[in-house]
Order: sequence, then structure tokens, then C-alpha cells
Amino acid sequence: ASSKISFKLIEKKKKIYSMVNKDLFEWVVENIIKNSIDAINEQGTIIIKPYELDKKTYIDFIDNGKGIKKPFFKEIFEPGFTSKKRGWGLGLSLVKRIIKDYHQGRVQLVKSIPNKETIIRITLIK
Repeated sequence: ASSKISFKLIEKKKKIYSMVNKDLFEWVVENIIKNSIDAINEQGTIIIKPYELDKKTYIDFIDNGKGIKKPFFKEIFEPGFTSKKRGWGLGLSLVKRIIKDYHQGRVQLVKSIPNKETIIRITLIK
């Protein structure tokens, strides 16, 4: 990533545990972060915020990139959808499949305000 992109991990004092396939989950995190990097034009911030609530683990990936238009909120996780000039549009569809099928979780676009805040959330049941 460019040195103009800062990364922040918001950690709680209490450790958070979830059962995941390490290799697949690392790829999921990498893919979401790469999408955030692509969405940030020149300078920005990517925040990773894990937390627990009601026996679930949540991980929010927050960036201040160009955002996603409301009509595309559900489509971004479908195979072939891309807003980029390059690529096949398979990254987020594979993220969804890995989280849903292998981890019995959920991935969703929570909100997107262009150049201010886009949040993609992973939810894992404990």
C-alpha cells in the first residue's frame, strides 16, 4: 500500500476468539483490504475493528475511499460485479462464499458514504 494510506487496528483489551480456517480467512482479509486500497484515490485510512456482541464476532473494515452507490450494495458480492477497469469481479464473491460456506458467517456492506466512510462487516457465530 502507498505510504499515504494509514492503517489502524482498533483492539479491545479482551482477546477475541473465533474458529476459522487460517489460510482462507487470511485471504478474505487481504481481499477486503485490497479493495479498500483500490477505493482510496491518493490518501486515506483503513480501519479494522474486531469486536464481540451477543456471542458473535464482528470485524468491520472501514475506509474513506470513493464508496459504493446504493443500487450496488447487494451486487458487490455477486460473481462478475466490478467497479474497476481491471479484474474479473470475483474477489468479493469468493469472500462471501468463504465466509458463508466455510465459516457459517455473513459478510455485508453496512454503509457507504463517498470519501467519508464505507463499512464492510464480517459476522461469525461463536
